[in-house]
Amino acid sequence: MESPVFVLAHLTDPHLGPLPRPRLVELAGKRALGVINWRRGRRRRFSDATIDLLIADIKAAAPDHIAVTGDLVNVGLPAEYQTGLGFLQNLGPGHYVTVVPGNHDAYVRSTAHHALLNWGNYMRGDGAEGGETEGVVADFPFPFVRRRGDVALIGVSTAIPTQPFMATGKVGRGQLERLAQLLTELGGQKLFRVVLIHHPPCGHRSAHKRLLDAEALRACLAANGAELVICGHDHLPMVEMLAGPSGGLVPVVEAPSFAAGPEDSHWPGGYHLYRIERLPGAEFPWRCTLEARGFARGDATVATRTTRVLSAPTGS
Repeated sequence: MESPVFVLAHLTDPHLGPLPRPRLVELAGKRALGVINWRRGRRRRFSDATIDLLIADIKAAAPDHIAVTGDLVNVGLPAEYQTGLGFLQNLGPGHYVTVVPGNHDAYVRSTAHHALLNWGNYMRGDGAEGGETEGVVADFPFPFVRRRGDVALIGVSTAIPTQPFMATGKVGRGQLERLAQLLTELGGQKLFRVVLIHHPPCGHRSAHKRLLDAEALRACLAANGAELVICGHDHLPMVEMLAGPSGGLVPVVEAPSFAAGPEDSHWPGGYHLYRIERLPGAEFPWRCTLEARGFARGDATVATRTTRVLSAPTGS
C-alpha cells in the first residue's frame, strides 16, 4: 500500500495593497523612498484581483498545508500588518498556514517587531500555547519547527531592518547554531525537512539584495542536510541544487511574487505545489514533485506552467 502524499502550497512576496496613507512623521528616511517605489511601480504591477485568483486556485487544490515566505507588507506602516493578518486569515488558521518574515516585513526598526506581534499564531512552533505572542520566546522566536505527518517545517528568519536602497537579509549565528541542531535531530527522525526562508541561500545575488551570511547557511545545509528549501525575495521562479551531506543535493526553490499579474514585466505571478511522498525500502525514501501554477505572460488563466521531480529514490 502506497504512503499518502503530503501536498504543500508555497507562496511568497504578495506585497499587499493598498498602501495606507502615511502620516508625515512616518515618511522620514527609508519609508519615503518605499512609498515612491510603491506609487511608481508595485501599485501598477500588483493587484488584489491577481491575489484573489491565486487564492481561489490554492483553495481548489486543497493542500495539506500552506507556507508563506514573507514580504506581506511594503514599507512597514502599522496598518499594513493588520492587512497582512487579514490575508493570512483568508488562507486559513494558524495551524494550517506557516509564515516567515521577509525584509519588507522588517522595513524599519520601529515596526520590525510587528510581524511577530500580529502574525504570531502563524510563526509559532509546535507546543507553543496562548495568544498572538504568548508562547513565543521573544529573544529567540526562530527557527521554529512544525511537524505535519512525515514533514517537518522549519521557519528561519532573515528579516532585518536595513539602510535605504538595501534589501539584504541575515540569519545570524544564533539561528544558524539552532538550525544545525534541528536539522540533525529531525534528520535522525527520518522526516522530510523543509526549510522556509525569505532570502535565497544561493551565492550569486546582487550586493544590495543578498543574504549576508549565505555562505554560512550553505555550510550548515552541507553538513546537516535538508530535503527542501523554499524561498522568495527575487520575484522570479528558480530551482538550484546546493551541496548536502555525503555528496547529496539540497533543492532550493524560489517562487514568483504572489501579486504579479499576467502582464507583469518582471515575471507573471504564481505559487508552487509540492507533492511529498515517503517510499519505504529505499536508501533515500522520498519523492518530491514540484508543480508551478500561475499565469503565463498575457494569459489571466491560472494553470500549471511546469512540473518537475526534485528528488526521488535512486532508480525510480
